[in-house]
Amino acid sequence: LAGVLQGHPFMTMVLTALSLAVAAVPEALPAVITISLALGASKMLKQQALIKNLPAVETLGAVTFICTDKTGTLTENKMRANHIFDGCEDADELTDAHYLLAVAMAISNDVELRGEAVMGEPTEVALFNMAALNGFDKKELLDKFPLVSTIPFDGNRKKMTTIHRCESGFIAFIKGAPEGIINNCTKGEYTTEKQRFSAKSILEKVDNLSSKGDRILAIAMRKLDTLPDSDELNNVESELTFLGLVAISDPIRSEVPRAVQQCISAGITPVMITGDHQGTAVAIAKELELGNGEIIALNGDELDALSDSDFLKQVVKINVYTRVTPEQKLKIVRALQQQGHFVAMTGDGVNDAPALQHANIGIAMGKKGTDVARGAADMILLNDDFSSIVKAVAAGRRIYDNIRKFIKYTMSSNSGEIWTLLMAPILGMPIPLLPIHILWINLVTDGLPGLAFSAEPAEKSVMQKAPRKQQESIFANGMWQHILWVGVLIGTLCLGTLKWALLQDLVYWQTMVFTVLVFAQLFHSLAVKSDIESLFTQGIFTNPFLIIAVAIGVLLQLALIYIPIFNELFRTQPLPFADLGLCVAIASIVFIAVEIEKYLIRKKFIYSLSSKAT
Repeated sequence: LAGVLQGHPFMTMVLTALSLAVAAVPEALPAVITISLALGASKMLKQQALIKNLPAVETLGAVTFICTDKTGTLTENKMRANHIFDGCEDADELTDAHYLLAVAMAISNDVELRGEAVMGEPTEVALFNMAALNGFDKKELLDKFPLVSTIPFDGNRKKMTTIHRCESGFIAFIKGAPEGIINNCTKGEYTTEKQRFSAKSILEKVDNLSSKGDRILAIAMRKLDTLPDSDELNNVESELTFLGLVAISDPIRSEVPRAVQQCISAGITPVMITGDHQGTAVAIAKELELGNGEIIALNGDELDALSDSDFLKQVVKINVYTRVTPEQKLKIVRALQQQGHFVAMTGDGVNDAPALQHANIGIAMGKKGTDVARGAADMILLNDDFSSIVKAVAAGRRIYDNIRKFIKYTMSSNSGEIWTLLMAPILGMPIPLLPIHILWINLVTDGLPGLAFSAEPAEKSVMQKAPRKQQESIFANGMWQHILWVGVLIGTLCLGTLKWALLQDLVYWQTMVFTVLVFAQLFHSLAVKSDIESLFTQGIFTNPFLIIAVAIGVLLQLALIYIPIFNELFRTQPLPFADLGLCVAIASIVFIAVEIEKYLIRKKFIYSLSSKAT
């Protein structure tokens, strides 16, 4: 309308308006998002995190709580039985004096020998290895005590039982969580009249051993005259004879302490959820400095005793859960989400599937996880390592930042074009650009650098910022203001160039405006490589794809200016080198202005970090 009122041909203004409408829409955004997510998923796979649900790549960046298993995720899952307590004395080796305890450790398991390899669940392998190292051979003992029945481990019972034939009839060996076994024991196999069996004193011993970070298993037995029927099997686990406690060590993964501290500095709360004894979990948590050393633990029974409202008040403070069932995992997820948190939850069992599905990010274990858990998850940890989760969160933040950078870049550029074309006729100046110029800028200047942002590496501060809020607009944190003022600046520089060229009566004024706009956008792409860091601190060549895209943009623009065939096609004219230098100098003002903006942001960011540290 402004152009028509000024006397420009109607069709010229229709084409200009349509070209500007095309340029104003960031049509490369879907491609940039898809490429960013795909590249992110590919990089995460190299870090042992398999993404099943592509949007989860970006969603990871919003995580505020990571609820993680202990065994195999925080620890190496390389268990070693290194200590026993028979109810009277401590020992580091098994001898004939502890014959029945040694037999139970050797044969009450599903461990298989395949050549020299020992295959089985890590806890059982640890028991088997200690027995084997002390001369108790499973094959020989099974000939003497053949297996006739098994009661599998159950998460609610927290124990498992095997029944074997023996000379006097049958013998059942029971192993599992100490409190579930010891309270069902009536006597001790190795206690004497002088040192009578005491459930209370043995449970105190459990607390003492677990405070060192070891996992504690209790082993008991019961002699039977006849093999019980299937409906009587549960009765086998009562009126037991205590055989001993076994302390099993499981070293913390070497990468995990650093990963935990990265979480804390990034405003993410790591929470340990385990089926182990509370003393064991608290000792590991202290070593990892969860909650900066302030450990607040809750066991499954205490969790059940709390009302939903009381638990909701406490849930954000608790960083260790022990003796937890899969159903309680779901309760924890829901409570955190009701408090407005974005939750990542790990799991490996069939019963973990509801918690994995309900979590914002469900993470299944690749090594020990079931097919059901993997099917319910958004991400699979191929190495079961907690540090891989933290790397995935950092990658998610990087991808979200890169999408923001693309939007910031392309919307600022489009804004500059709109201001230039809208204000020129209003200010009584001619239309500064032809439709073909607008489409060229949209295709080359916006498109190539925009796609290159997909490969931008993470900023150094990516894990020093708090997680973004779930409902936060992508234009938050000063982005829409940046788009507005940079667009106005680009428009002002282009209009200023146009006015100066018209006053100088230069015939190539349109080419100058076209060149200033192109180079201003290319300079801007370099400036927004980082939201905070200066380009010179960050490194010009940290993203070679962006440098290549900018170089191609420069070369193509020079071709449009100086190659005759393009002069005719794009209605451009060769510029004297002095005027070309002037166009570049004017365009560089955008780069300088954005670097000043980042300097001011940096000062504020550094101040906020130092205040947080204080």
